[in-house]
Amino acid sequence: MSNLIERTTSAYSYPLIIKQLFQAPLVDNPAQEIVYRDQLTLTYQTWKERVNRLAGALTSLGIKAGDTVAVMEWDSHRYLEMYYAIPMLGAVLHMINVRLSPEQMVYTIEHAEDDVIICHADFLPLLEAIKGRIADGRKFILIKDNGEVNSQHIHFEGEYETMLAGASPEFDFPELDENTRATTFYTTGTTGLPKGVYFSHRQLVLHTLASLAALASPAHGRMHRDSVYMPITPMFHVHAWGIPYMATYMGIKQVYPGKYVPAMLMNLLLKHKVTFSHCVPTILNMLLKAPEAAQADLSNWTCIIGGAALPKAVALEALKRGIDVLGGYGLSETCPVLSISHLTSEELELPPEEQAQIRCRTGKPIGLAQIRVVNEQGKDVPQDDKTPGEIIVRSPYLTQGYLKDHVHSEKLWQNGWMHTNDVACVDAGGSIRITDRTKDIIKVGGEWLSSLEIEDVIGKHEHVDEVAVIGVPDVNWGEIPLAIVVKKLNTELNDREIIQLVKGSVDSGVLPREAMLLKVQKTGTIDKTSVGKINKRALRKKFAENPPLY
Repeated sequence: MSNLIERTTSAYSYPLIIKQLFQAPLVDNPAQEIVYRDQLTLTYQTWKERVNRLAGALTSLGIKAGDTVAVMEWDSHRYLEMYYAIPMLGAVLHMINVRLSPEQMVYTIEHAEDDVIICHADFLPLLEAIKGRIADGRKFILIKDNGEVNSQHIHFEGEYETMLAGASPEFDFPELDENTRATTFYTTGTTGLPKGVYFSHRQLVLHTLASLAALASPAHGRMHRDSVYMPITPMFHVHAWGIPYMATYMGIKQVYPGKYVPAMLMNLLLKHKVTFSHCVPTILNMLLKAPEAAQADLSNWTCIIGGAALPKAVALEALKRGIDVLGGYGLSETCPVLSISHLTSEELELPPEEQAQIRCRTGKPIGLAQIRVVNEQGKDVPQDDKTPGEIIVRSPYLTQGYLKDHVHSEKLWQNGWMHTNDVACVDAGGSIRITDRTKDIIKVGGEWLSSLEIEDVIGKHEHVDEVAVIGVPDVNWGEIPLAIVVKKLNTELNDREIIQLVKGSVDSGVLPREAMLLKVQKTGTIDKTSVGKINKRALRKKFAENPPLY
């Protein structure tokens, strides 16, 4: 006899769709504020009316279920409106990475089959430059913060604010199948063309609820009803880690900084008493060194670091400033949150150096995320925090493949587990520690070395501002580490002295001094990806054939 539940004919089958996050927030807080830079403050009530107006404006342009609307915009209240209005219409939100090369951008627009492109005036020169290389028939909407904007080559259907002003503040969003595709964006973390990652309404709702549960209960690193939220991760990148959906669902105050400028970020953070943010390590490092931050009280600020390993040196500097800093882990393909490195109440009593060791770990899986670390035979590695293996995952909110790319999709989902290509160890308590990407491990004289561990040793050096370590070919060792080092601005040491000092610190057990190369760069010249992470693929390409001589 079947034990499937019997559904009453008149019962409402509640779909997990974004409309439910919009219409039934955790706290209905219509008077709460959403701030955009130093230019605009909205209430949630006005913002919700704007979402309805946007849906009406897009519908008047002919947008319907199954269409794709692309966005080129800074972090703003408008982007947040598009996070909701476009998917709730049954259309797909394509978040264009505005830092892609023109060739990659053309590819993603064509591959995603965009029907409408909403473009901020700041990106108009870029859009005009590629206009002749994308298919005709697309419609364009202009966003401008102020002033007149003229385009020689693009016909705009209208200006964003004008279109919203002419639309109704009420809109009846349709019921959708919860497995309807809601968002698409493109990841460039691997070789070849960008790969389209996509998520359904159901996945975004589950990710929102699971992540909120993880952030609501720990002794620190919390996001709660009294939080003030400001993203410092681009909204085009994995939905700004999905946290704008969480913040809106909770009804908390939100601050959107637009284009990232250190002075503006610090001004907004202090003026609005921001308590919760997230960013990549390079951005946090930049903010800590900004002149505006020198005397600022940052003791009420929680900042989750992801996208790359949190260096211990950066963690210690943040802790010294009173910042509740901690690592998180996920990929573009995972929506993204998989784990967070929360400390127990007892661990919060430890000295900063010991806390930093824990805060920089990948942490433990959040609810609904199943993480394994396996060897080449697919067996779980011992929980000794030493034996490395690849992280593989399962969760209800992982992308089900790459858009229109069967070959790479099957490779991603080999044997029914998503393969991350991240190498990690697990301790006795189940806490994960990433040691490298599979392609970033360096084999020196038959021994595997972690580039992250070498970076950590060098990064603690008092004269080092930033460091990246890659493997380069070597006749004697097979492969040796090359450390690209940026020295601090005010150091009086020359490049040769820096090299000798750094080699001396690394020779303390990580690897023999003669098995390492060093290159001192000028400030700010280490290659970064489009989302601010160190671009090791570009560095390997640059130095593989012509490594420095010292």
